[in-house]
Amino acid sequence: MICTIGIYLYASILVLGTFFKLQRAKKLQHELTKEEIFIQPSLVSKKVFQRTGSTIKVEGQEKLPEGPALFVSNHQGLFDILVLLGYLGKPVGFIAKKEIKKLPIISSWMELVHCVFMDRKDRRQSVRAIGQGIEYLKEGHSIVIFPEGTRSRGRQLHSFKPGSFRLAIKANVPIVPVVIDGTYHMLEEQGGKVSPSSVRLMIKDAITPDKYMEMKSNELATHIEEIIKKQLEINALGQDKEKEENQLLSAE
Repeated sequence: MICTIGIYLYASILVLGTFFKLQRAKKLQHELTKEEIFIQPSLVSKKVFQRTGSTIKVEGQEKLPEGPALFVSNHQGLFDILVLLGYLGKPVGFIAKKEIKKLPIISSWMELVHCVFMDRKDRRQSVRAIGQGIEYLKEGHSIVIFPEGTRSRGRQLHSFKPGSFRLAIKANVPIVPVVIDGTYHMLEEQGGKVSPSSVRLMIKDAITPDKYMEMKSNELATHIEEIIKKQLEINALGQDKEKEENQLLSAE
């Protein structure tokens, strides 16, 4: 638990340390590129992730589209956001819970990278938030969504909610499925205690508008859910095989 508290303190110090860079970014936001603004959130995310003692393997960065895209990811744990900010390889904002707006400095950085804050209990506000996300995509800013709506805390997926897929459909941008595997070991599986894990971030082939335009939102959600589910199953089988091989080697 002392280690966990230490990591949270370390993260807080890092965030506080970006205060003056935040003020500069706010002042010059119309002169700086997306990449220049994104440097600090990405760097802090990497440092906090590395502090946990975890390792990460990133696969498929060559599949990242040039322009804006809607990234659709499963949501295993709290550290998913740090993984995406630090290691995806492209500036992104998020569809985030409105409660995060209460966090000083962090919420300001999130606004600068074009995150959208949503109150899922308020239908009108949710519709406005989706509209804002569509505008951001049209303006050239990529966005990540977690269509499960909550953390799965493991490899089992919750059903993907189709509503947020309208972001891509209305903005006419590619959809990129993203698989995160292993972050649930870092916190959720440990009862709130931070522990190291081996994490995989897997970027799948982009689905371009010409391939999904004839699909309804619920069909699209199901299709992408199946892509991510299949990859997680492959990962699980690979891990089981590796364990068996290690056990055989130990027995020799």
